Amino acid sequence: MLDREEEKKALLEKIPCERKIALFSRLLLGWDGQWFLKTVQAIGLDAAVEQNARVRTSFAKIEMREFLKELGLRRAENLEQAVVIMGAYSDLFGGNRIQAKWDVKDDRHAEIRVTRCPAVEGAIRAGLARTDQPCVACERLWPTWLSILLPDVAWSCQIPEAIGRGAKTCRILVSGKEAAEPV
Repeated sequence: MLDREEEKKALLEKIPCERKIALFSRLLLGWDGQWFLKTVQAIGLDAAVEQNARVRTSFAKIEMREFLKELGLRRAENLEQAVVIMGAYSDLFGGNRIQAKWDVKDDRHAEIRVTRCPAVEGAIRAGLARTDQPCVACERLWPTWLSILLPDVAWSCQIPEAIGRGAKTCRILVSGKEAAEPV
């Protein structure tokens, strides 16, 4: 007879690694969505949008530092490598449901085109009065990730077009300048 630890291990071994990652990704996004909806109920939509952006920004630092550590890296070598790292993390976290293409213009400028955003899709399904809450968080997400990946650069972000604000795609512009002090 198997003990409980062996039974747990046997159960987990029934699920292929790729499916475990996909499951974990769905659960993370579901957890995030439920947290947001309960926060809306507790403090209202506008305050919840701001709180969500603050939490997402804080977590962005943690997740990118942890991902770099798992990759055995201290930082990205350049913007091109940073884009690859962020793309890999987005696929891991978002289960490949976020559809985005990066165009690196030079070592301080890039454009992201997002054609599918599961967070906006969730806001629409939830019937929220506004569906731009992911866009508000996104404005802070990219510069925060980049500040961890390329800490010698002060990053900023503009989103002139966003799915959550009615556009067909998101157009996200990130730019950087020399940082006064590394983050």
